[in-house]
Amino acid sequence: MIYTNAMEEQEVRHRNGLEALTRAKNAAPRTGRAAKEETMRRGVWAATVIIAMGLFLGAWLHWLPLRLVEVLGFITGAVCVLLVVEQNIWNFPVGIANNLAFIALFFTARLYGDMALQFVYLGLGAAGWYQWRYGGAGHTALRVRRTPLGEAAVLAVAGIAATAAGTWYLARIGDAAPFLDALTTVLSLVAQYLLNGKRLENWFVWITADIFYVYLYIAKGLYLTAVLYALFIGLCLAGLRAWLDSLRRQRAAEAAPALVEG
Repeated sequence: MIYTNAMEEQEVRHRNGLEALTRAKNAAPRTGRAAKEETMRRGVWAATVIIAMGLFLGAWLHWLPLRLVEVLGFITGAVCVLLVVEQNIWNFPVGIANNLAFIALFFTARLYGDMALQFVYLGLGAAGWYQWRYGGAGHTALRVRRTPLGEAAVLAVAGIAATAAGTWYLARIGDAAPFLDALTTVLSLVAQYLLNGKRLENWFVWITADIFYVYLYIAKGLYLTAVLYALFIGLCLAGLRAWLDSLRRQRAAEAAPALVEG
């Protein structure tokens, strides 16, 4: 009996040792990946600060043929998206500053749909700020979620109808690009709605909108803004990946207690 118990204890220790070794091996790649991602994150922020300072000084001192308001829109827009990728709630006040800069820019470019969109964003930004902070269960911070199929279908139908109505209206008031202006306006509103709810699918809608924005702003001669939206596409892809990882971690954490209880 004593011999049997000793053998069982030795087997348990052996099994526990193997499990610990497996966990250590699995943790090593994750730790290495986390360190690499942190280094990359710091590099991106450092590059953003350097580029922002260069553009601001160049526009301010007239070294570059850029309008200061467009540079401010570029800087605040880039910082806002970087904060969204990191799920940092401060993306909302920075986004509001971005809206104010683009209101002035789009007015001078006669892109009235985009200008009107910025006013809507001011309200959506305030609502999203509150929702991210208190929109979770029990008024806790909101977590990444998927969009239900029914809700996605409603948004798609409403988006098509709104684009058609917006194109007709903007053409009547002399907008420079009525269809593209209406389409990008509607896509951006849908994307912001999804972003406020921390829906993963917001990134797909933003990517689609940004592709059209790049073409639109090149056609209007807003080249720095076009570059900004081209960068947004890359940042959206990074955000999609980061939010997918976050969603997987959330689901793994939710499943762990169930496995322990089982």
